[in-house]
Amino acid sequence: MTTKQHSRSQIDVHRSHQRFHTEISWLDSHHSFSFSDHYDPRNTHHGLLLVNNDDVVTPNTGFRTHPHQDMEIVTWVLDGELEHKDSEGNTGILYPGLAQRMSAGTGIWHSEMNPQKDKDVHFIQMWVPPDTERINPSYEQLDINRELERGGLIPIASGRGHEAAISIKQQGAVLWGGRLKPGGSVQVPDAPYVHLFIAKGSAELEGAGVLHTGDAVRLAAAGPRRLTADASTGTEVLIWETNQDLEV
Repeated sequence: MTTKQHSRSQIDVHRSHQRFHTEISWLDSHHSFSFSDHYDPRNTHHGLLLVNNDDVVTPNTGFRTHPHQDMEIVTWVLDGELEHKDSEGNTGILYPGLAQRMSAGTGIWHSEMNPQKDKDVHFIQMWVPPDTERINPSYEQLDINRELERGGLIPIASGRGHEAAISIKQQGAVLWGGRLKPGGSVQVPDAPYVHLFIAKGSAELEGAGVLHTGDAVRLAAAGPRRLTADASTGTEVLIWETNQDLEV
């Protein structure tokens, strides 16, 4: 993969129903970008963000042991619980507000299962490439619920050493999250590439209009924008800011 810079301002709204969709007996998944059997050469990534999968997994099922390499994988649970196990001996139960990062590096095998007997797990999984390939695999998780309760945007995963964030091996990327109360607003980061995803509720983005659950906006050199949560529902939002684009 190589990188390039972007100079033309763009704001592209992608609605929930426009996403690729995978539905099988145990999984209901929506993909913001080309993934697995779904491929569109015009929709492979935005900035450094390669994967933004919106997954619902039924009880006692999930993604059984499978491999990854040279990828920074961040998982964010919206509802329920997700059990992680990997070949490096790491285990953990993920729940809302617990940020998780797995650096696949030279190669790692892992599973992600719903351990509950009667409740689906709903989570977002996001991938960005590392800035250095062939590193040793590693894992990190961190509860940031207290920071989220304070309001505003909170760094969830960062390659720039933000406090209260899990670290990723990509200096050009930061994932921000916010649980905005009804009517609350924040300023979206001003970066060369920004991917804004409405995980729950509704909000209005300056210059893009009203957004609902599952909608996303891809901004390129668009300058600062204000996001205002719906006065009735509030919103949970995930925002990637990256400083370069990929040529894949």
